[in-house]
Amino acid sequence: MKIARVFPKRNKATPVDELVFTTEPPRLGLPEIDEVHVSVAFTWDMPRAEWLVHQWEVLGVPVKIGGPYFNKPDVPDDRPFIPGMYVKHGYVMTSRGCPNHCWFCKVGPLRELEIKDGWNILDDNLLSCSEEHIRDVFEMLKRQQNKPAFTGGLEAKRLKDWHCNLLASIKPQTMYFAYDTADDYEPLAEAGKKLIKHGFKPSNHQMCCYVLIGYERDTYEKAEKRLTETMKAGFMPFAMLYRDPTGEFRKDWKPFQREWLRQRIVATKMKEYWK
Repeated sequence: MKIARVFPKRNKATPVDELVFTTEPPRLGLPEIDEVHVSVAFTWDMPRAEWLVHQWEVLGVPVKIGGPYFNKPDVPDDRPFIPGMYVKHGYVMTSRGCPNHCWFCKVGPLRELEIKDGWNILDDNLLSCSEEHIRDVFEMLKRQQNKPAFTGGLEAKRLKDWHCNLLASIKPQTMYFAYDTADDYEPLAEAGKKLIKHGFKPSNHQMCCYVLIGYERDTYEKAEKRLTETMKAGFMPFAMLYRDPTGEFRKDWKPFQREWLRQRIVATKMKEYWK
């Protein structure tokens, strides 16, 4: 079956084959298709996604809408992962969901998936999986030609020495942790110590950390403190601006975020800090 995948917007992970679109059906050159899937990642993309559904319905083939936006916190996501289908080849999910119940996140319960080949791990919380599954994922990563990347995020509270041994064995290009609320700092600092003990260096910028900013009652001073603490723990911080369920964010925070999001600027801050 030939399935057109339609996305409200394109990003680094969006597939690039001829059946991927971010607009209404092209008037010329549209390949033959049997079905259309409109994929929605974020709540604020829904208005455009619904508009795209109407545009593609005129073709007279079935049009379905789904994606991460439709995940429910208490319902397991039973979809299999199909390489190259909704993310480009190389990006892979070996599990879906997370056992935590963070106030800003709506992923469902944890479920381990059949492991497919890829090098960029998008799992919501890989370290919450069983030891057998985690070790199998690392065996898969050893077969890849690209250096592994953990852009989905690794949870500092769950990081153990045997995880660090596995990470050191594959020499990842990058691994992201998270510092979302104040109680995340102590586990992050401990994770930094473990990784440095296993040979990772802050100056190599492999150890990275998403830092949530701009949520209710947050201030520039509090956010900068978290970002600086992230560097102190050995991680390169990247500021992630909070959006509410409608996609709204505090626009006065954008200049602050840019200062802590652009890699070159953050790398300079990191270098200065570690002097």
